Amino acid sequence: MTRSSIALEYESITAIDDLRQFCEELADAPIIAFDTEFVSEDRYRPQLCLIQVAAGDRLAIIDPLAMHTTAPFWDLLVQPDRTVIAHAAREESRFCYRHTQKPIAGLFDTQLAAGFSGMEYPISLGNLVHRLTGRTLAKGESRTNWRRRPLSDDQIQYALQDVTDLQAMHQMQLEKINTLGRLGWLEEETELRQRKVIDHETSENWRKVSGCAGLSPRQLEIIRHLWRWREKRASTLDRPVRRVMRDDLMVELAKRGSADVKKIRSIRGMDWRGYSAHYGDIAAAIEDALAVPDDQLPRRRRRSRSVISPMLSQFLSTSMACISRQNKLAPSIVGNTDDVKEVLGYELDRKDDDATPSLLTGWRGEIVGKTFRKLLSGDVAIRVANVRKEQPLEFIEIDAPSDG
Repeated sequence: MTRSSIALEYESITAIDDLRQFCEELADAPIIAFDTEFVSEDRYRPQLCLIQVAAGDRLAIIDPLAMHTTAPFWDLLVQPDRTVIAHAAREESRFCYRHTQKPIAGLFDTQLAAGFSGMEYPISLGNLVHRLTGRTLAKGESRTNWRRRPLSDDQIQYALQDVTDLQAMHQMQLEKINTLGRLGWLEEETELRQRKVIDHETSENWRKVSGCAGLSPRQLEIIRHLWRWREKRASTLDRPVRRVMRDDLMVELAKRGSADVKKIRSIRGMDWRGYSAHYGDIAAAIEDALAVPDDQLPRRRRRSRSVISPMLSQFLSTSMACISRQNKLAPSIVGNTDDVKEVLGYELDRKDDDATPSLLTGWRGEIVGKTFRKLLSGDVAIRVANVRKEQPLEFIEIDAPSDG
């Protein structure tokens, strides 16, 4: 373990034994702040290239490319009874789950916290640091190739600045969120988002293939089998899935519905030499899909219900933005137009298998769901209160008409 002195002193951890020792020394740390640098554009999964850590007065750079595993660090982060601070921690949550099969314990995401304390969401780390501390982060290494070694002092300094303010910002944000009484909301949302990361890691996400929404059940089954083939091959080659096969080609293969190699080859784009060695595997995947019994085929997702009026959807979307701003919440953290349409379908044309929409559950249900239901029942109206205010609209209760 070596120590370098540029603008900031830091520990450089490049051996697994040193990483284990470092993590043992941090085992009782009440707060650990960290960030990562990774490269994702040419890999099946993002390649972790650097971990920056700040805990108390210690700063460290962990080099994942210099050791066979960084598991001791991720094992540290899943231990309870501490706060783990990160900014926009989706990929960090993903790295942690892949190493431990667990979420980060005690995660405090400073980007998420900003959305719950009256700031915009999503907000960049640089803008948040400037807003809370007045400091301006350097931007010179934003397009760095983090795989290249050795890293320069400038690159390391750039990486370290991503964690040096996290502990101070955490304290400022925590005070604001406690004042607003929203710590429970933040914890609920943090858990929800980590659960979504885990669901993505453990589920077959073939329905995300672009263009498959209107396909028949049999065609969807073909998409599912082609997706499995593509995932396996992309993993083997360590290549982005869409470089193995584009979504539009998968959809066209599903529409053709044929395992005949000649028909597969005749599709424009499928004659590329990169596919020629795999026509047999592609045909086998389609053939397997065609053999699936009808009662085991995936069901088509329900299209937008005709009962949903575009005007009503726009009205509730405006109402949601109004509610969010009144509660000092970033509207984008609350929901979007698809979430609004989900509520309308659920309230106006509910089906037996409908799940409760997100806007009607948890903290969203408390601040948005209740008002939505009152608006739809006519018990609450929205009006222009003051055209000169930043938030010109307000909600008013409607008195029930008298019997006379």
